[in-house]
Amino acid sequence: MSPIELTATQLLDELRSGLINSVEATRAFLQQIGQHDESIGAFLRVDSEGALDRAELIDRRRKQGEPLGRLAGLPVAVKDLLSTRGEPTSCASRILENFRPPYDATVVANLKAADAVLIGRTNMDEFAMGGSTENSAFQTTRNPWDTSRIPGGSSGGSAACVAASMAPLAVGSDTGGSIRQPAGLCGITGMKPTYGRVSRWGLVAFASSLDQIGPLARTAEDAALLLEVLAGHDPRDSTSIDRPVPEYSKTIGKPLENLRIGLVREHFGEGLDAEVEAAVREAVRVYESLGATVRELSMPHGKYAVAAYYIIAPSEASSNLARYDGVHYGRRTDEAAMMAELEAERKALAALGDTAALDELDDPLVRMYRRSRSEGFGAEVKRRIMLGTYALSAGYYDAYYKKALKVRRLIRQDFDRAFEQVDLIAGPVAPTPAYKIGEKIDDPLSMYLFDLYTVSTNLAGIGGISIPCGQSGGGLPIGLHLQAPPFEEERLLRGAWMFQQATDWHRRRPSL
Repeated sequence: MSPIELTATQLLDELRSGLINSVEATRAFLQQIGQHDESIGAFLRVDSEGALDRAELIDRRRKQGEPLGRLAGLPVAVKDLLSTRGEPTSCASRILENFRPPYDATVVANLKAADAVLIGRTNMDEFAMGGSTENSAFQTTRNPWDTSRIPGGSSGGSAACVAASMAPLAVGSDTGGSIRQPAGLCGITGMKPTYGRVSRWGLVAFASSLDQIGPLARTAEDAALLLEVLAGHDPRDSTSIDRPVPEYSKTIGKPLENLRIGLVREHFGEGLDAEVEAAVREAVRVYESLGATVRELSMPHGKYAVAAYYIIAPSEASSNLARYDGVHYGRRTDEAAMMAELEAERKALAALGDTAALDELDDPLVRMYRRSRSEGFGAEVKRRIMLGTYALSAGYYDAYYKKALKVRRLIRQDFDRAFEQVDLIAGPVAPTPAYKIGEKIDDPLSMYLFDLYTVSTNLAGIGGISIPCGQSGGGLPIGLHLQAPPFEEERLLRGAWMFQQATDWHRRRPSL
């Protein structure tokens, strides 16, 4: 069996037993990338030479009997917003096109310490702002199940590369569903851990109170393996929680007894595709056959989640992205061309005798800031910066941002009450299967509503996981969304693996 057909856990077992070496495994995935990524567009950069050198080193250390890390020899793809020393980290944005960090993000350092083979950098929506990976400044990523459709976003490159067997594992980030939604649309497993479980140090920030890093994989078992490496306390991240990391991969095979599953009444209303609802309800029946009990819940404040999210997230983005001004960070406009343009305007206005317009001409520094940001940011990033700046402006802060924070608290209280009655909440990941590329790009509100079932997880700071649970009539994957109380990743993973042991949706792969 080819290495690309194995799960990460199976491949790791073969590497440890000597049935295959890391160079052979890495070459197999690089070959798959070479054959298919031109049509998928999952990667922004593939480090073939570096990956093979790393794999060769690990093989040599293994032969010499040296101790190796938990992911020794296993290829891993990384979303292009995690700082990696000396390598371009662009966030799929022109403004950071040439940025090479002088340090590794904590999770990248963890992967290197675990002896993973970093195979490449995956495409994303610019600065993680979007749900389709159409907002990248460099390329559009396509769904491996149907290349006319989106893979989801913003971690669309990470999801697509795992679905297309270009990497056994990938790392993504999730601010409002950016791991779980593309995982659901691409037919793989994707997990957003509890806020604070994984260090955000070295993650290029979008919305600091919402961003969280997590694994994308074929199975919950593989996700458990990767999460063990990613998770842990980091004193450099003030939001990182100092508590032990369970051995997720050792407990995942233990079924959850007396499992109580909640179904949120408001999740099964208008806008939910009939095929998605049928697949989710059938998945819940599988849990019932495994001994779970099901209870209907109401979470009345969930209907405000999208509105609250699209005030809080853009507000934090407006603050975080203020640093990219062409002076402190980021691409700077062509100053010679700018000054020539300014001088031409000055002369033209002087010739007309328009002294008022001359007085109103930009200061050169202000013009440089404006041009640098205008040229460097894409349309969606500009839209969210403007939304956030407006919401934080004098006279509007209390009406928008402060009120959204109050709604956020009510949403968290809904979850707290729900988890007094159930162990896991189950529901859809997205209202429909993957839609056509270009279908929503000119309708931002419609695209924002696609996050309806995922943003509340981030607002509440809890964990969630997406696992494959069906397919549409057109053969497109459908995902099941499970949510658990804070720091119950072990429960989420065990619950997901319990379902995957009873079904085969996670074993299905697209025909490329």
